[in-house]
Amino acid sequence: MSLLENILVYNEEFVREQRYEKFITGKFPNKKMVILTCMDTRLLELLPQALNLSNGDVKIIKNAGAVVVHPFGSIMRSILIAVYELQADEVVVIGHHDCGMSALHSDSMMEKMKERGISDETFATLQHSGINLEKWLSGFDSVEDSVAHSVDMIKKHPLLPNGVPVHGLVIDPKTGKLDLIVDGY
Repeated sequence: MSLLENILVYNEEFVREQRYEKFITGKFPNKKMVILTCMDTRLLELLPQALNLSNGDVKIIKNAGAVVVHPFGSIMRSILIAVYELQADEVVVIGHHDCGMSALHSDSMMEKMKERGISDETFATLQHSGINLEKWLSGFDSVEDSVAHSVDMIKKHPLLPNGVPVHGLVIDPKTGKLDLIVDGY
């Protein structure tokens, strides 16, 4: 049975047995907060537990590295929607130690792409279209600096209302310990 088939079989049982009932909540976050964090698998259960969060408490946005790459990209759009439409009053960026983005090198990733069938022609087309893949696929050197940079991009966004606190934290993916990088108050 494939992974997808396993998921669908499990889901059918989950719904039939009404195990979803303990997760029922509203669409507005109880703690009036939106969190941008990393998609790292170690944070899936650790992060909510370390922050004393339950289902329905916050909006969580995830991407590789908890990075705001573009001021008008999907991450910033999601943050603005959380603030204006979903009653989030605070923003928290949470990176983590031992992040894969700190070891990401574009040349290595592009080689892996080639091994999986992406042609040199495709890379050339993207380059001629003005896309700098080397920059776009690069990671960061310091998670603390990356978090501070993302906080700064969010805080200075022309569409974010004045007075919205934007905080920056780094979590230890083993212990859940939080380090304060930016106090947005």
